[in-house]
Amino acid sequence: MSSSEIKIPRYINSKKNIVTLILGTAVFALLFINVFQPFNSRLWVEGISDFKYFLFSSLIILTAMCVIAISRVVMFYYAKKHDISLFSYVIWIFAEILAMSFFFTLFPIFALNVSVEFGELYKQAISYTCLIILFPYIILLLYFELEEKNRIIKMLGAVQSASQNENANAQMSFVDEKGELRLVVAAESLYYIEASDNYVDIHYFNKGRLVSFLLRNSLKNIEKTFIDRKLLRCHRSFIVNSNKVKIIRKTEDGLCVDFDCEGVPNIPISKTYSSRFLEQFSGVNVDA
Repeated sequence: MSSSEIKIPRYINSKKNIVTLILGTAVFALLFINVFQPFNSRLWVEGISDFKYFLFSSLIILTAMCVIAISRVVMFYYAKKHDISLFSYVIWIFAEILAMSFFFTLFPIFALNVSVEFGELYKQAISYTCLIILFPYIILLLYFELEEKNRIIKMLGAVQSASQNENANAQMSFVDEKGELRLVVAAESLYYIEASDNYVDIHYFNKGRLVSFLLRNSLKNIEKTFIDRKLLRCHRSFIVNSNKVKIIRKTEDGLCVDFDCEGVPNIPISKTYSSRFLEQFSGVNVDA
């Protein structure tokens, strides 16, 4: 695949990364000019102190960074409608270098009346500007890539954690009234729970047939335990697994639940629970 076909990652043109790129380049450029003092810039103004030179160079860098800022804003809006190839991105950076070099050349000539030959100074400006721009650009682009990889790793970790929680939620553990574990059932196998005096009958599929497990507990406790697990109270004597409900239909005796498997009896929906059940089941407010 050629460089004209390779697209730069979109995270490079995020607002946060654009601001980081501009500020990072500005800081590096300021340090570079104060440490190396290119173009014999210290001689442009006679007898200038270190502090004044720092302020002087800061003003130059601040003005020059406007070139980068304008360039990156244009790129940001352009990238919203078009993919930017790697080749185009490299050309764009080269154009930024030429534009900044042009500014660095014009500034001493017109602002300070420094007597220098334009062509020679422009060549020097290009070489120094390459260092000023390319070094922080490379470092920051590598940082952006590392940050994006960390973001993806965190996202995958969150997905994996959610998947693990989902797998954990796939198992339903039932305890008796003393809190002792009595039964663990796969959520996909559970159909309904029926009250039976001081006990509940847990009905679930096992080895191709509907079986039940008698547990000393109340429907009220079961309902509280699995309040966020799609177990819905539809009758004073029944709780159903809404994930297994196929049809809710109206009969002469009222509403009832049909399950997605033959052999499972229909469960009535009493008037007391009908409005709440339908609302929880469909997610839509229903008048009683």
